[in-house]
Amino acid sequence: MQKKLSWTTFDTRWMLSLFGTAVGAGILFLPIRAGTGGFWPIVLMALLVFPMTWLSHRGLSRFVCASTAADKDITHAAEEHFGRGTSLLITILYFFAIYPICLAYGVGITNTFDSFFVNQLGMEPFNRLVLAVVLVSAMMFVMTLSEELITKACNALVYPLCLVLLAFSVYLIPSWKFELLSEVPSAKDFLSVVWLTLPVLVFSFNHSPAISTFSVAMRREYGDLAPYKASQVLFRTSGMLLFFVMFFVVSCILCLDSQDFQAAREANIPILSYFANKLDNPIISYGAPLVAFLAILSSFFGHYFGAREGLNGIIRKAIKIGGNENPNLKAINIFTTCFMYVTMIVVAYLNPSILGFIEDLGGPIIATILFLMPVYAIYRVKAMEKWKNPALDAFVLITGLLAISSIVAKFFL
Repeated sequence: MQKKLSWTTFDTRWMLSLFGTAVGAGILFLPIRAGTGGFWPIVLMALLVFPMTWLSHRGLSRFVCASTAADKDITHAAEEHFGRGTSLLITILYFFAIYPICLAYGVGITNTFDSFFVNQLGMEPFNRLVLAVVLVSAMMFVMTLSEELITKACNALVYPLCLVLLAFSVYLIPSWKFELLSEVPSAKDFLSVVWLTLPVLVFSFNHSPAISTFSVAMRREYGDLAPYKASQVLFRTSGMLLFFVMFFVVSCILCLDSQDFQAAREANIPILSYFANKLDNPIISYGAPLVAFLAILSSFFGHYFGAREGLNGIIRKAIKIGGNENPNLKAINIFTTCFMYVTMIVVAYLNPSILGFIEDLGGPIIATILFLMPVYAIYRVKAMEKWKNPALDAFVLITGLLAISSIVAKFFL
């Protein structure tokens, strides 16, 4: 067993792939949301986010690994564990946890390019519909390539992305305003900032769209040891995310004022694009939008696969419930692709708030699937009973409920 659990290049490849799935719109918008409360709430978030990320993703991976069919995804696992009716509801939630993120990426990449053309190149604004069609079409074209090729491309993007994020975080250090350390918000403001930021925090560290494919790959590679190996890979992924994401967030927060974060939110652009427009540095002006583009692109791939998997599962299950046990999978896949393509273009053109997407839809639904459902399954599914841990399960459950309840909290805080 020890030999089987030794670290391999296969594990490294998956760690980087999961990291790439997580590092996208979340990390680029987390400083904008968290920055409103100053430095100290970020310290508490950093303490919470590692166990939140590792334990919740481990639970979801175990949910998939507990299925008797080693080659089936999360939608099939849900059907096996809970039955066809309940699994349809779970699959719908799974889809709506990921689909809005794909829409947000369509908006984000359109706004990143639009801001770059206008602010860095000094050009007149492009027709937004044309820009949305071109950029979404380019992303969708990449998705027609083989899944193995896309995974390799994502892994290749992760290395420069890590280096550039680290370099950018270090570059900002001379601009840190250490006087912000003396600004301690009241207990109410402190807790409300943490509470309201939880959905964006969950979103920023979320790599659940790739967990289903990851877990199937682990089972194929390691057999019965897959849950243990998956836990090991997810632990390292969470640690890698904690370092790169939170260092980046801290660096941004110590450089800007609350008015800057509000301006970035109103412009509906990633924090890197805001820095490109604000800092008088040609490298940042041209490099930051490129990094934002790469971050969105690398994360979009993993989320698109998850959203497509979810929508295919919904349609397939609905057809089976209607009495047809052999749905046309090719036709379903074509419909799913067309649906994703058209809706991404429409939403990119309409330009809704990306943070609004994350706070009100993406984050809370992700928390339901990622935090609540696996904990419920541990106490409901016999094959998962061996993983019971009341203390850790309670932590995951409580933090998940807080992330979901933050929607209601916005009306009272």
